[in-house]
Amino acid sequence: MKFFSPRKPAANTEKKKKSLLREWIDAVVFAVIVATLIRTFLFEAFVIPSPSMEQTLLVNDYIFVSKVSYGPRIPNTPLAIPFTNATMPFFVGVKPYSTAVKWPFMRLPGFGKPKRNDVIVFNLPIGDSVLLNKKGEEVDYYHELYKERYLLDVRPVDKRATWIKRCIGLPGDTITIRDAMISVNGQPQVLPPTSELKYVIIDNSCKTLPDSLRKALRIDSNFYQFYADSTKTLYNLTAEASEKLRKMGYRMEVFLSTEKDRRMFPYDTMYAWNRDHYGPVYVPKKGDVVQLTNENIGLYTRIIASYEGNKLDTTKGRILINGVPASSYKFKMNYYWMMGDNRHNSEDSRYWGFLPEDHIVGKASLIWLSVGPGNIRWRRMLHFIQ
Repeated sequence: MKFFSPRKPAANTEKKKKSLLREWIDAVVFAVIVATLIRTFLFEAFVIPSPSMEQTLLVNDYIFVSKVSYGPRIPNTPLAIPFTNATMPFFVGVKPYSTAVKWPFMRLPGFGKPKRNDVIVFNLPIGDSVLLNKKGEEVDYYHELYKERYLLDVRPVDKRATWIKRCIGLPGDTITIRDAMISVNGQPQVLPPTSELKYVIIDNSCKTLPDSLRKALRIDSNFYQFYADSTKTLYNLTAEASEKLRKMGYRMEVFLSTEKDRRMFPYDTMYAWNRDHYGPVYVPKKGDVVQLTNENIGLYTRIIASYEGNKLDTTKGRILINGVPASSYKFKMNYYWMMGDNRHNSEDSRYWGFLPEDHIVGKASLIWLSVGPGNIRWRRMLHFIQ
């Protein structure tokens, strides 16, 4: 008597071969998933759009930004189309992400924390609300006068514009700028050798520098005449270039701002600051307590109300936080002070204030490609960023 018998093979049990289209789809999906994981947790590629970091970074330098240096940041908006940021090409007002799921700030462990003089990529803190024109391009603040022609786009942190600057102040530092020279906690700081300042060349016999000399010293050819008599010309120069010109007999000095600049953070008439004379200003540290007064509340208004989510009321000379009178405030996050190496041509913390730790994307690590006007800058390729 047989209880078991060999099972007969079923007909057509051979595995069906995938079609060429299916193989391509599988390969693309796999590649997108892997690339997204690398971009989120390991490193991401960026291109330098402006001269604010010259001569450290030049326009059209292509760089890799390490996410593991400070720890990868978990996305605030995980439901998003891969490789997009805040807008969809050709679809004005259509967001490539959903806010149906929003995660709080969390950063995985990394190799360390931001250090002074690190070059850091971050989401612009004041980029939480922008105006878009009909092409979906960001519009500057003054176009608010024409709101009926623009779309208001309110963005989560990880979808704000990405900028790159050098970290000058760490949490707990006090920053002072005098005659364009920076002091941190009372200690003068040395400019990076690739940093630029604007110099005025005063020479009645030389209106402009010869092209050959500008090329030899790698001086930006974009200059402009300062006075109507055409005897003073401004150039962005590194310390090395300025010293070489002095040895050649050129008379020159740093072109310093002397007038109060209302564009300076915190945009308060009480502070007679400009790009070259600024501070002292304290950079908030998590857990520190600051005494609040009507004189200093402007420095911390955005931190209290926007970055740390409190309701702030400063009307009638009172300071109310979440409806309660407040004479002090305890910071919930660490903050940083960022500045461009092209010190006289950089919109940085002097103009928009403190950088919250949850806005930091990663550390700029490597220039992998550099494209100049009409040529590749071979000498800059595979160059580590200092």
